[in-house]
Amino acid sequence: MGLQLNTIIPWGRNLDEYVAMFGLDAQALKLNILDCAAGLASFNAEMTVRGHRVTSWDPIYQFSTDEIAQRIQDTYPTVISGVRANLESYVWQTLKSPDHLGEVRMAAMQRFLEDFPAGLSQGRYLRAALPQLPGSAQHFDLALCSHFLFTYSDQLSQPFHRDSVLELCRVAREVRVFPLLTLSGEPSPFLEPILAELSDAGYNYRIQPVAYEFQRGSNRMLQIYRS
Repeated sequence: MGLQLNTIIPWGRNLDEYVAMFGLDAQALKLNILDCAAGLASFNAEMTVRGHRVTSWDPIYQFSTDEIAQRIQDTYPTVISGVRANLESYVWQTLKSPDHLGEVRMAAMQRFLEDFPAGLSQGRYLRAALPQLPGSAQHFDLALCSHFLFTYSDQLSQPFHRDSVLELCRVAREVRVFPLLTLSGEPSPFLEPILAELSDAGYNYRIQPVAYEFQRGSNRMLQIYRS
């Protein structure tokens, strides 16, 4: 069965948020980057106008610009209402309020929508889904995965997480995953078992603090690399 555009879609984050979430310095931004489970982030659009290389993969790219835009409008009230009902779950610093959150996310998604048709034709956006990705081994210098793995530990199994992490390691020389908490703000029960499997498979990893915390307590990133 194909993906149905009938659930809340992944809201977009912008370049500044990516830099903070993944600890991206000037050198990292010059790498050949894969953004996997990219959703409606403006990261690709903003990086492209700066002359950098980003490829975004997500199953949602099978839908048209108009279909995605309509879904954004349909889900906006639900998302904002959910945030208002759980204010204590978030850190209101860079993002000042639910209304400010909505403005920032909508601006990022509008940037994505404007870039999507051209990026699709240029191959910068591709319909692809974990845990099986296209592409040759080590094709990318760096793979990023935001608000998908570990976030949805209640919906996606441990084998799915394991296979997805190893698949990201196959297509990229380095992998960074953020955040490491579930949607409910609890540590993912899959993190420690997967770290053990990574060690057994010959990978090194670090859990790094980052300069980003919106979901309360969620300010650490998993970095995976070969020796």
